[in-house]
Amino acid sequence: MTEPLGTAVVTGASSGIGAATARRLAMDGFLVYCVARRTDRINALAEEIGGVAITCDVTDQAQVDAMAAQLPAQLDVLFNDAGGAFGQENVEDANLDEWNKMYQLNVLGTARVTKALLPRIEAGQGTLVFLTSTAAEYPYVGGAGYCGAKAAERNIAGAMRLELGGRPIRVLEISPGMVKTDEFSLTRFAGDKAEADAVYAGVAEPLVAEDIADCVAWAVTRPAHVNIDRMVVRPRAQVSNYKVYRH
Repeated sequence: MTEPLGTAVVTGASSGIGAATARRLAMDGFLVYCVARRTDRINALAEEIGGVAITCDVTDQAQVDAMAAQLPAQLDVLFNDAGGAFGQENVEDANLDEWNKMYQLNVLGTARVTKALLPRIEAGQGTLVFLTSTAAEYPYVGGAGYCGAKAAERNIAGAMRLELGGRPIRVLEISPGMVKTDEFSLTRFAGDKAEADAVYAGVAEPLVAEDIADCVAWAVTRPAHVNIDRMVVRPRAQVSNYKVYRH
């Protein structure tokens, strides 16, 4: 039996970029721990890729502690993918309960998992990967809540890179632009398919989840002394947060 290339934990593994990255890392030889709330989905994924499914809501400290207890003493990769956007209203019309959900998931959930698994990553001389967004680069109309949450997550990565300097841990950030997945925009617009589809209307080739998985796999398999501080990835049609070429 071939020894795995390493051990990787992927949060948010039940769909989208998380699921695609779990598949890609497994294909590259990692033993992948698939972490998410939806047990049926991660069980199916783990069976497909020869990984391990762990049900966990990253906003719940007790569940994160229970998840950490099921992991080996040494880890090579933690990919913090669990996150999401809820709503896209101007600040004057904002639903602050949705802002709170975004902060709990993208910021505190990420911090909670990272803190819990940091000793294992250090023992494995491993890599922390944060999936942020180009929403962290600049604000946009209706994006104050999500942009703020992703900017806060970016600053977790930035602060930790400074705090962990001199220790055998890499801190990477992948910052995608327009990625078309089955759930991201649909969740953001509360299941309104027409509104979700309009985000990508006329864009011939938005990014797909596998494009980001490819970036993650490349970044974490660089030599140990190479740190990809931040990788900004957009489709060719999206030249900035404000300009998308549509046909």
